[in-house]
Amino acid sequence: MCGIVGYVGNRAARRLLLDGLRRLEYRGYDSAGISVIAQTGIESVRAVGNLDALQDKLAQAGLIDLGELHDPATGARSAEADLARASGGSAVALASTPPTTGIGHTRWATHGRVSERNAHPHSDCRDSVHVVVNGIIENYVELKQRLGAGGCEFSSETDAEVVAHLIARHLDGDLAEAVRRADAEMEGRYAFVAMSAEEPETLVAVRRETPLVIGRGHGEQFIASAVPAFLSQTREIQRLEDGEVAVLRPDGVVVEDAAGAAVERPVETVEWDEDTAEKGGFETFMLKEIHEQADAVAETIADRTTREGAVSLAEEDLSEDLLEGVRRIVIVACGTSYHAGLIGRYAIEQWARVPVEMDIASEYRYRNPVVQDDDLVIGISQSGETADTLAAMRMARAAGARVLAITNVMGSQATREADGVLFTRAGLEIGVAATKTFVCQVAAMYLIALRLAQLRSTLADERVARLVTELRRMPQMIETITGSADPAPGPGPGSGSGAGRNEGIDAQVAAIADRFAERDFFLYMGRNIGLPVALEGALKLKEISYIATDAYAAGEMKHGPIALLDERTPVVCIATDSPVLEKIASNMQEVRARGATVIAVVTDGNREIASHLDVAIEVPALDWMLQPLLAVIPLQMLAYRIARKRGLNVDQPRNLAKTVTVE
Repeated sequence: MCGIVGYVGNRAARRLLLDGLRRLEYRGYDSAGISVIAQTGIESVRAVGNLDALQDKLAQAGLIDLGELHDPATGARSAEADLARASGGSAVALASTPPTTGIGHTRWATHGRVSERNAHPHSDCRDSVHVVVNGIIENYVELKQRLGAGGCEFSSETDAEVVAHLIARHLDGDLAEAVRRADAEMEGRYAFVAMSAEEPETLVAVRRETPLVIGRGHGEQFIASAVPAFLSQTREIQRLEDGEVAVLRPDGVVVEDAAGAAVERPVETVEWDEDTAEKGGFETFMLKEIHEQADAVAETIADRTTREGAVSLAEEDLSEDLLEGVRRIVIVACGTSYHAGLIGRYAIEQWARVPVEMDIASEYRYRNPVVQDDDLVIGISQSGETADTLAAMRMARAAGARVLAITNVMGSQATREADGVLFTRAGLEIGVAATKTFVCQVAAMYLIALRLAQLRSTLADERVARLVTELRRMPQMIETITGSADPAPGPGPGSGSGAGRNEGIDAQVAAIADRFAERDFFLYMGRNIGLPVALEGALKLKEISYIATDAYAAGEMKHGPIALLDERTPVVCIATDSPVLEKIASNMQEVRARGATVIAVVTDGNREIASHLDVAIEVPALDWMLQPLLAVIPLQMLAYRIARKRGLNVDQPRNLAKTVTVE
């Protein structure tokens, strides 16, 4: 979820790049950097931390002005402002003409620790080619070894640096051709923008399953990971498709396919207001974050799964010694994170055959649990600051257990108090009700389960490889449910609301919401791996629609909850393919016999289940243990549509906060 921005034109680039990065900081905030082509070569400034750290470093070097000098005609900061020195109130002219071509990046670390040398942009040995990269270069180890044998010296721990060296190796007077040749040797899911001191008025970009969008101007061009980065400068955009190469120069843009043939890309006009722009064109942050889930999961699994069908968790902060010799695992969490832990429990026990206990953190910390020194306690917290989860982790560690934190926030308290950390890399989530952070937590739990299975040899290599292959396909499968992460560009019905991306499931969910939005009670049920999905779906509906909602293990229906059912009750069932599908079908028949309406999430292609339900929402078929990552998304969408139908603020539901730091 890193952020890219690039500019080529006739204005001072640094200020424009920094302003663009501000709009993308939600995509990554552990480090940032800017490179510009100056008269003496390429100048690069990088800093650890959020953009304030980069801004301060630029100001201290006299490269930007922190004052409020603006161009009176455009409202943008003027080129002269970029020459003013902020520190000490003095001003110096660094050059008669400020740099007008540059690239910037805000990082969410995948390869390599958080450090200045791992921050982007990255360059080749001669400092002639600079690149900013999102995503993952899967074959970077092979490329790095080959380039190293040819004399390249690497200065970072990242996969991204390989891109700069590879382009430089192919560069012979034509940056676009060098980029095409380099791209042909690379494998993975990525996007990058490159520039060279040899062609000071050119940017070249490539998209491979990771978003890039072009902003068209008069005598200037922009490129970024998302439209908001340059929306204050231009509303004319062009969208790159997978496998395409874009060549940006001040006087225009050429889009080509991988072979160099020209491709026509229409110029669209974005009609967003500033509030919508902050949401990437979506009507709410929650909807935006639902549609970011494919990219978020891709970041979670990125370098942790291999093409050979294996899982590696050898990160800087997570020693696999934590996983070896584990006798028992205890998972502690709250709310949505608790549901992610429940899915992890099923996966670990199914695949790795390690006994797992699951506990609500606020209960665990007060029940005097039995803890042994060969226990591994996993604390799950999106923020890494959840008070009850932190207290449970501390108590377990004090009792002698080893503690692993799963969190989304670098530098959070959980990361400082755990023996190891597995970051989910979901990026900033603003909506209070968790969506993309939940699926990333589930993906992280799958990685742990599969790695444990490898270490303990509890699954055949072929079975692990098949599961890893399906997990690596997960981002594309999520996109079949959510559709593109790019909202519709223009005005009109449905604009910016997700309409038109996935007319199948989105239309189904909207119809269900229209039918049931005014009901005052919902019941959710599931069995086995479907139960945590039901719990999470019910929680989403409670959180943002304020409808009384219950969730139960379907086998418990006859032990009380069935008394709540009548002909006005919608019952949402998780009925994806699994060893207990026949059992859940029987429970659905019991529900229908009481007059309730059954809405079921089912596996695409399963026709036998159709006779047991009233309304079906189909999700793609894959291994049954991985199904929750897909099954939960229609439930997020259903809760969202019902809440919006009722006119509620889904981003800030009443009585709730994003991070719970008190008991």
